[in-house]
Amino acid sequence: MSRRAFGAVVQALREHAGLSRTELGDVVRSSQHTVASIELGRRMPDKDFVERAEGVLGNTNALRKAARHLTRRPGLAAWFREWARLERIAATLGTYECRLVPGLLQTEAYARAAFENRIPPLSDEQMEAQVAPRMERQRLLKERPNTEFSFIMEEHILRRGLGGFEVTIGQLDRILALAALRNTSIQVMPTYSRRHAGLDGPLSLLETTDGRRLAYPEGQENGRLIASPREAATLHQRYATLRSGALSPEDWVGLTERIRGAL
Repeated sequence: MSRRAFGAVVQALREHAGLSRTELGDVVRSSQHTVASIELGRRMPDKDFVERAEGVLGNTNALRKAARHLTRRPGLAAWFREWARLERIAATLGTYECRLVPGLLQTEAYARAAFENRIPPLSDEQMEAQVAPRMERQRLLKERPNTEFSFIMEEHILRRGLGGFEVTIGQLDRILALAALRNTSIQVMPTYSRRHAGLDGPLSLLETTDGRRLAYPEGQENGRLIASPREAATLHQRYATLRSGALSPEDWVGLTERIRGAL
């Protein structure tokens, strides 16, 4: 089943129940925009949406059955697809970012603000093709509770204000909320730092359940999967050094709350 067909089922059941998109969104804990994106086939529904919507729209089991047959068509960049596959079987995942909030931590509004800054500009369809898989990928945090997720981001990312006041507030709140997950560690690299092991740019790392270490550095319009044990070991060492130099959880949470309060 295509996303568009699934969305048509959701829309038909919603209208039969006499609910607007906003009303359904309130009940299933999603925004009106998310409901619209699912109904129009632009976004893959997550499990929580399907379960909550099923309960509200008649509990006929129609949505659960339809969701099992959905065809996933991730709009990930070609060079990132193999890494995304490996993420789903990793024992540990680490991400260092110096440009923007890591994708797994982004709100939908923040992701849209980031893609709206693309040059050349994206069309509406291209925008949805980028946002939907990014949001879907975030299911990793819930679906892999035994995987250790680690994130390090630069302090200036929290202060940038990408997307404006409401987007920034929402994003800071999400970061603070995700920090409470048992399988998620978030750290912030202070702007003032005499030593810095991440000056070569963004970096993603993972370790497989059989002990293999892989790395994925990314630049503009490209990325490279590193499987060489020697190269990967060097990048894992850099990440470990970054972690030791970043703010402790207590310090970065306090910093983030102060930044939020000053907005």
